[in-house]
Amino acid sequence: MNSPTPAIVTQNAVSRLPRWGLLLLCLAYIVPGFVGRDPWKSADVTAFGYMLELAQGRTPWLAPLLGGMPPETEGLLPYWLGAWAIQAAPPWLPVEVAARLPFAVLLALTLMATWYGAYYLARSPGAQPVAFAFGGEAHPLDYARTIADGALLALIACLGLAQLSHEVTSYLVQLGCTALLFFAVAAMPYRTLAPALALVAGLAGLTLAGAPALAALLGLGSLAVVMAVPVEGTNRRLPWSLALAAVTLAVALLAWQLGLWRWRIVDAGEAKEWQSLARLLLWFGWPAWPLALWTLWRWRRQILNRQGHRHLLLPLWFSAVSIAATLTTQPADRALLLGLPALAVLAAFALPTLRRSVGALIDWFTLLFFTVSALAIWVIWIAMQTGFPPKPAANVAKLAPGFVPQFSALALAVALAATASWCYLVWWRAARSRAPIWKSLVLPAGGAALCWLLLMTLWLPLLDYARSYRAQVGSVMIVLGPQPGCVQTAGLSRAQVAALQYHGGLALGNDCGWLVADIDARPRPDAALWERMAVIPRPTDKTDHLLVFKRR
Repeated sequence: MNSPTPAIVTQNAVSRLPRWGLLLLCLAYIVPGFVGRDPWKSADVTAFGYMLELAQGRTPWLAPLLGGMPPETEGLLPYWLGAWAIQAAPPWLPVEVAARLPFAVLLALTLMATWYGAYYLARSPGAQPVAFAFGGEAHPLDYARTIADGALLALIACLGLAQLSHEVTSYLVQLGCTALLFFAVAAMPYRTLAPALALVAGLAGLTLAGAPALAALLGLGSLAVVMAVPVEGTNRRLPWSLALAAVTLAVALLAWQLGLWRWRIVDAGEAKEWQSLARLLLWFGWPAWPLALWTLWRWRRQILNRQGHRHLLLPLWFSAVSIAATLTTQPADRALLLGLPALAVLAAFALPTLRRSVGALIDWFTLLFFTVSALAIWVIWIAMQTGFPPKPAANVAKLAPGFVPQFSALALAVALAATASWCYLVWWRAARSRAPIWKSLVLPAGGAALCWLLLMTLWLPLLDYARSYRAQVGSVMIVLGPQPGCVQTAGLSRAQVAALQYHGGLALGNDCGWLVADIDARPRPDAALWERMAVIPRPTDKTDHLLVFKRR
């Protein structure tokens, strides 16, 4: 006998979240971070450096080099996307913005795929709320739409998503492809064309972005879910099982042919700081992971009784693979990023089971946390502009020596509009709409979008100064003079090479009159051949210095 579902939801509790509000929230989250800023160190500027080299025809497409160094990852698809966008962009569009356009589309696809994946999972018979004796329970499609809204809000609210989802790296491509695969498997019982396209794009994209093992694991796990958990009223299990098996095998063979298989498992006692890892797991997926755990607890009887609850098993598998990769590979935060869509979907299925007191606790904690954070951002911005309060202004001067504050009327207007919207959202949440089950995630998502937007407007000049190489390369260019000719490098990282080429417009070579070396470069440049002209620090990092030499 089946255990009753823990979801008890009335029709009144699934009233629609306004589509215009959800769209504006997504735009406010996606656009900041893709426009108006410099490439940041180090993965962001490194990937952009390879894209620029490809777009300008200075390196082969199948074996790109940056300063003579190949990429650290084998997947070339992210570099191709950025390079194609640069080549296709009009001349008036800055190259860094052009390179980010396909990645902005990928982030939008991630949000869309998460919504639709949650929507189709919530339509599963095992996910439906309890039917009332005299009617009044939530309509299945309205219930599915509400769960999907909650999943999207939970994803935007995740603290670890903001920065990494706005960088032009392979990890954003992997995130988008993981979300597409998740949607494909979720929608298989109900649609044909869109899931088929998403299945091929997701698995092939993951492989070409440098994650063939992840593609194989997610494909095989999805195959197991499709085979083990039939959906009532459909006869698609066998064809979709064959499709999953065929595509997974095909991308595995593709990875083998291209030489993409690499063993990246990190020895547990070697490169993992377990306290740091615990902190990462704690904050990166907040607030989705506590709600996901609550989902597993409240739906535990359905899972243990093997009642075919694909709406739990599918996101649980995707989340488990991501967490396992986080524990065994580097970089850990990039691996954990790929599990956020599935984690958000699991969190959404906690909403029909939350007590009112728990929802109120989430609201109050979120209100205090994001209001205080936004207030701190405003206070520090005012201190940068006016020098008052003096202590925050002194802290900025100490942490970013040489930084000159900049004022932008457009940035101020956007920040004021975002802050006013937050105030309206808080009032709206307190005064109205107490019934919808998605209400507990409105403030977390709105607060996360608010703080990200404030950082990308009010603090953008400071963040560019602190996280880009522009200031350091500018100091190097002063030493080199207006026409330095070609410049040699020694011991520089890929990010430093990309920064010299982009910010300085330098032509790098092997037999030049100037040499730029990292302070830790070994061996040291021969003092009989080179005269040291300057030591150039990066203003916000005391350990990052460049040495500039001139040929004697």
